Amino acid sequence: MSQEEPRRPREGQEPRGPIKYDEVFNVSGGLASKAVAPQDAAMMRSAETAAFGSTQPGGQAEVMRSAARINERAGLVSRGDATADQGVTIIGTEVPGGRIITESLDGQVVGQYVQVAAEATTQQGAITVGQALEATMQTIGDKPVELSDAAAIREAEMRATGSNIVIQGGYAASAQSAAAYNTGMIGHADKIKLRDVLAGASAALPAKVVTRQDAEAVVNAERRNSPQLTTHPGGVAESMETAATLNENVNIK
Repeated sequence: MSQEEPRRPREGQEPRGPIKYDEVFNVSGGLASKAVAPQDAAMMRSAETAAFGSTQPGGQAEVMRSAARINERAGLVSRGDATADQGVTIIGTEVPGGRIITESLDGQVVGQYVQVAAEATTQQGAITVGQALEATMQTIGDKPVELSDAAAIREAEMRATGSNIVIQGGYAASAQSAAAYNTGMIGHADKIKLRDVLAGASAALPAKVVTRQDAEAVVNAERRNSPQLTTHPGGVAESMETAATLNENVNIK
């Protein structure tokens, strides 16, 4: 899993209130304050089983099941309760060497997995910085551009070009302008989204293969510019980390 590990609740301790989603995942908005409910956990378990053949050890379904069980034992939720209005989705994004599996709950990314293709160890291709940026566009393209996104995109572009100069009209410059514009906007619909600034990155940027060092630099840039000092689930930093992991499984000659 490329994102930070979900926080597994301890079953030996009774909660003072229901365990909520923001206590186990990095989520926000209405979902954050909702109690983890048994039917939500069952949906995630079914979705993971359908996608992977079984639930992922230590993954999202197991974390939700543990939290829901604690909430139910404490009498804070009922077995038939479901609080995630939009349900669960699992999407696979094809990339060289395998797939990026993105798990979402109520429209928010709660987990990503790297699924390496069986032939990956003999493949000649590897994921470039531009492809990693486009993978972000596919997973959370509707996310408004924030300062942390702009910082991550700037670092990624510099890694691709080998220059520390922001290219006029480039992806970093566009992201910085978008983040500044969005700061003064209130409505989600009026804000500039990631898909608006990342389109065509794989073709426009130099074909720089993502390394672990590239990913770490982008992670640091995104964290430094985040109010929570974290990376966004499914965001630029996590896409770069996923790309680096996949590339480490590809035999590049």
